[in-house]
Amino acid sequence: MNNNADVIIIGAGGGGAVAAKELGEKGIKVLLIEAGPWYGNEKWPSPNADHGAVSSSSYEDLSIDILKKNFTDLEDDMNDFISGKFRWGPADRTLGPWPRNIPQRGYTWQNSGVGGSTLKYFANSPRAFPQAVDNVWPISYQELVPYYEKVEATLPVSTAPATAKEDLFFYGAQEAGWQQLDSPDVTTPGYRQQPNAIIRSCTLRGHCVNGCHIGQTVDGVAKRSTLVSYVPLALKTGNVEIRPNTFVTKILTEEDGEEGLHAVGVLYRDTWTGETGEIRAKVVVMAAGSVETPRLWLNSQLPENPWVGKGLINHWFDCVAGIFEENNLMDILGVPDIKPYVGQNAAARFDYPGLGVVQTFGLSPGIFASMLYATSDKGFSFMNKSDPQVPWDIEGLVVGEQLKEYMMDYPRTLGLLIFTDDDVNQNNTITLDPILKDENGYIPVINYNPSELDVEKRDKLAVIASDILRKAGAKTIIRSNWLPNVFIHIQCTMRMGYVTDTNCEALQVKKLYIADNSVQYNGLGGPNPTLTTQALATRTVEKIISKYFG
Repeated sequence: MNNNADVIIIGAGGGGAVAAKELGEKGIKVLLIEAGPWYGNEKWPSPNADHGAVSSSSYEDLSIDILKKNFTDLEDDMNDFISGKFRWGPADRTLGPWPRNIPQRGYTWQNSGVGGSTLKYFANSPRAFPQAVDNVWPISYQELVPYYEKVEATLPVSTAPATAKEDLFFYGAQEAGWQQLDSPDVTTPGYRQQPNAIIRSCTLRGHCVNGCHIGQTVDGVAKRSTLVSYVPLALKTGNVEIRPNTFVTKILTEEDGEEGLHAVGVLYRDTWTGETGEIRAKVVVMAAGSVETPRLWLNSQLPENPWVGKGLINHWFDCVAGIFEENNLMDILGVPDIKPYVGQNAAARFDYPGLGVVQTFGLSPGIFASMLYATSDKGFSFMNKSDPQVPWDIEGLVVGEQLKEYMMDYPRTLGLLIFTDDDVNQNNTITLDPILKDENGYIPVINYNPSELDVEKRDKLAVIASDILRKAGAKTIIRSNWLPNVFIHIQCTMRMGYVTDTNCEALQVKKLYIADNSVQYNGLGGPNPTLTTQALATRTVEKIISKYFG
């Protein structure tokens, strides 16, 4: 491995891989360090069974055959939180996942690996709501637009094709009186086709969340995780080396009179051998995610800042679904069912600036049932009294014979996810456990409690979602009412303007930048965060080059 990097990037997920490609294209030597495995590379033919090589810097090492072998489509094999390939843990699946402490109970649906959580994301790529940025962020929405456009062209992003479930959703939204939106810059409520980073070679077979492998080459795979989009482009520059299975445990700093405190490199740990080492560079970019980036700052004992690890938002999720009669579907769509597993995982959405988002979702049966029937903060549904004041029929966990009955209706069930525009609250935090450590340092503690306004917004979105389903003809409506601590869209734990300047350079540590969801100022109004993170990472690279590489 070449240790003479100009820039070290920590994390090869949604933001880190973007920064690597952009830097490499400008002739900057980059070492991209990733804690998890690399799927689809000839240097790691069995990435979960043995160590393989140390690093790769060649596009020619990519292998679609190895990727297809590893991405099996099986729900447990890919997405089991303890032993799945898409988990937050080391490549060696005989070892347990890396622990996180969530006192209120819950889980983080994230994973390690080259590509990060984009390996299993839905590929939804909407822009932020302009009103959530303008006169709120320390930069304007218009300043983000050219970077949005560049990322949208690179991935690329296009409107998702509709299958039966999307057609049914659009019908319900029309019947409920909502307008169709025709701009990526959303300023009024309405419904639209989902902007997805999925290219036209998609076969609409489903399984997006279990790892897409549809394509003739790695960089031709349909769902544009950074593994198959930005990573191949980074390797093609000849200036980027990627080292998987390497956990960064400390940011190294030095202080002098001219520059003050500044980053000079990292300490790392090989997740297979336990070997530790030190690598130095001119600039360090943290892109480890909204949990691990503040954790790394705190474990590195960098300067205290009242906003490091603070202000966590999560788009407090919920799930509302409708079960439809066969004859109603025949009348509306001309087919007897909607087959939720067919098509892209989420190909239609309803946006409401000021409240958040409702979007369709269709998944393979096990994960679908887990999200709709097995995730709730309301206890068992049969113990909850019916309330004529609410528009749903069932609320809470569905189990036993009722679960069997409802899953028999799975082919005729339309599921909707709710993303709440939750408030930035300094009491929602990522901190360090004062006692518990794993092999990488003190483990993170995740605390999140929604506000009364968050509750009000989410309930309004649940009513809107229920109305759309009812207007589409649903005979039974189920509201899961998720617990707050299901973490998927984790953001804002290293906020621009508080932890970093407007160029995303740390205020207290020069030459240390942030390029992941944590640097966002708020929750964008509710839209999925990946595209904005990637736009910001593209912008941040311009700032790095201008300041430190002329």
